[in-house]
Amino acid sequence: MKNSEQNVWYVTGASKGLGLSLVKKLLNEGYKVAATSRSLEDLEKAVGVNTNFLPIAVDILNEQSVADSIQKTIDKFGSLDVVVNNAGYGLVGALEELSDAESRQNFDVNVFGSLNVIRQTLPQMRKQQSGHIFNVASIGGFTGNFPGFGIYCATKFAVHGFTESLSAEVAPFGINATIVSPGYFRTNFLEGTSLVTPNNEITDYKTVREVQTVHENDINNNQPGDPDKAATAIIKVALMPQPPVHLFLGPDAYNLAEVKIKDVQKDMEAVRAIATATNFDN
Repeated sequence: MKNSEQNVWYVTGASKGLGLSLVKKLLNEGYKVAATSRSLEDLEKAVGVNTNFLPIAVDILNEQSVADSIQKTIDKFGSLDVVVNNAGYGLVGALEELSDAESRQNFDVNVFGSLNVIRQTLPQMRKQQSGHIFNVASIGGFTGNFPGFGIYCATKFAVHGFTESLSAEVAPFGINATIVSPGYFRTNFLEGTSLVTPNNEITDYKTVREVQTVHENDINNNQPGDPDKAATAIIKVALMPQPPVHLFLGPDAYNLAEVKIKDVQKDMEAVRAIATATNFDN
């Protein structure tokens, strides 16, 4: 890749949260940044004016809208070096409570929106024989032990899966792919604009309601993670000659990942004799 100060970044979901922190940090450090949001007005108001900043209104579910934004980026800056798929939203509700439409919409935005961006950016990166794609997942995409977040976790598990495959697919072209799995960061993720609740709640799911209430009232605005420091970490990883595929952000994300890894190892050992006696020659 080029020298860092010449890199062109493309960030989705940039009008708030981690995306906004990242865009501001990049511009302060002299990078060229194309950033997207559903609302151009919100994006321009949040970021301000900068000669290295290209704000674009994009519907990530519309492939032509995504393709046009990529072309605008290349036309203005001449290349496309780092892509951050950050657009997405939270969905809380028991699996039984959430309708097919509610569940599919979460997958559309959190999974298929990112795939649309990847599909449109890779031709330029393959042409350059360089690039880096960051797909923002969640620690909930590595461990799903969050009652009421099953569908959201499923979307983020999907991000983990396709990014691991993407990393292997694009490595021959000199392109890197990294899964970003944040823990709890102090953004507006748990507010009504970013966290959707079921249209039809089922009263029996008391545990789910308790978890929902804790996230909305107690955890919201008290998250330990600083989004500006998360942005700094992403930029540092982008500069690494051999960046990791898995980037867990925050001590809480590390702790939860380590618990999951130990639990899986424990389960494997508990049934190893049974589970491995399955070949024809056993």
